[in-house]
Amino acid sequence: MKLNTFSIAARCAKTGELGVAVSTKVPAVGAICPFLQPGVGAVSTQAWVNPYLGPRILTELANGLSAEAALQKVIESEADREIRQVGVVDAKGRSAAYTGVQTDAWTGHRTGADYSVQGNMLVDERTVTAMVDVFVRSAGESLVERLMLALEAGQAAGGDRRGRQSAALVVYGSEDYPFADLRVDEHPDPVTELRRVLEVAKRELFPFMRALPTKANPRGTFAAVRGAIAPRD
Repeated sequence: MKLNTFSIAARCAKTGELGVAVSTKVPAVGAICPFLQPGVGAVSTQAWVNPYLGPRILTELANGLSAEAALQKVIESEADREIRQVGVVDAKGRSAAYTGVQTDAWTGHRTGADYSVQGNMLVDERTVTAMVDVFVRSAGESLVERLMLALEAGQAAGGDRRGRQSAALVVYGSEDYPFADLRVDEHPDPVTELRRVLEVAKRELFPFMRALPTKANPRGTFAAVRGAIAPRD
């Protein structure tokens, strides 16, 4: 499947959380682009997608390779690498990206400490530039919010030149389950709709997520948050 996409893979330096946010003109982008493993790394794989690239890169990261070394090792063994695009951030905030020469223009990536932003078949490079600028400037916000802001900035700057259809935002902390896994699978304005879903999740989902059983506290803290969830009208 060809996913002409803009995305960000990122890490929060304060909490160690890892996340991916992505949008494209194909349904259900969240099912095949983001790959994450807590304490290991975050990967976004796109263009002519090979869903095996994400797990392979995460395996190499778990084996101790850096983002750059893991990506290079996996891409070198990929027969169709020139039609692939991948962004990687590891648990130490090191980043790497690859954009094959046969991906569709505008195509490219930007990397830095704690982020990799990439896109293909975009209106122009302003989508990627805007995402980087917003992510860097919003360092005081939570990773969930920074990813959402970056996705909104990318869409406002142009986004996918074919149009809009789906979006996703996934964040892992230290647990084996995601703190946030939000998806808009088919919508005329998916990034705007993802923002709406996120605001609902902040009120009605995230308090539950913070109270779930954890490795450190197998019983969770549900008693402490009873009554704290905002009911719908």
